[in-house]
Amino acid sequence: MMTEKLAAIAEHVKARLGEAIVSSAMAYGELTLIAARERITDVLTFLRDDAECRFVSFIDITAADYPEREQRFDVVYHLLSPYKNCRIRVKVEAGESDDVPSAVPVFPGANWFEREAYDMYGIVFAGHPDLRRMLTDYGFQGHPLRKDFPTTGYVEVRYDDEQKRVVYEPVKLVQEFRQFDYLSPWEGGKYVLPGDEKAK
Repeated sequence: MMTEKLAAIAEHVKARLGEAIVSSAMAYGELTLIAARERITDVLTFLRDDAECRFVSFIDITAADYPEREQRFDVVYHLLSPYKNCRIRVKVEAGESDDVPSAVPVFPGANWFEREAYDMYGIVFAGHPDLRRMLTDYGFQGHPLRKDFPTTGYVEVRYDDEQKRVVYEPVKLVQEFRQFDYLSPWEGGKYVLPGDEKAK
């Protein structure tokens, strides 16, 4: 029943919006629409205002990082229609230097979610009224949820009792950073384990 309802919504949206919808998929009883990045505000406005959709409740915006792809980010919007009693997921792909149109004019509640995505992933939302960091400190370098962000970070923040203030220092590792290949030594790791130097 729910799957049929969502499939009908998908066909309706694709018929009305045409090239703004790149594709759609149904998985685990939920509908995902892949939208063209430049047309995301048109898609969100249609989903909110159209009588067959009425996705008037904005849930959140999040992102996912796929650094191996040219369009490395998926920006994901979750909407709810209390009138149709169903949810929908809308995705757009964006490259590192691509701007994503802000959803704030359509859903004012998107404001802080877009700020969070900017802070954590570095995704720029064009037309956002106040796009600045939200969770990290003012001098923070990088974007911590990107997969290429170092696990140690770049700067260590601590309170110095002598200076009676917070100080920022470059991270100093006491041992060499290790790269784990997750190969079992019994399955052909091409290296010598510590303590096995003499074993032949």
